[in-house]
Amino acid sequence: MKRTFLPTVLVFLAAIALAGAQSQSPMVVVPAVGTTPVTQPAVGTPAAAAGSDSTQTALKALELMKAANDDLLKRQAATLQQLEDAEKAAEQMKIYSKRG
Repeated sequence: MKRTFLPTVLVFLAAIALAGAQSQSPMVVVPAVGTTPVTQPAVGTPAAAAGSDSTQTALKALELMKAANDDLLKRQAATLQQLEDAEKAAEQMKIYSKRG
């Protein structure tokens, strides 16, 4: 027990020392002076059409990201199934090896 107690205490003390080393200095944010408020463009203006194009581009990018995420989830599910099958096989081998 003494062998594990001393390293545990040393790690704990090192963690406390590192946590205290982080500075908690306040961040000062200076407000912008003389700025004009941002307004939304009218629906029929060219600026609104450009915003619509960027919205469509962003939507397409999100759809691509969703498709890639779905593919990743399918691969992860297949890998998880393989790991579960391997775990079951390992447990069966343990059982059979204990029988002799």
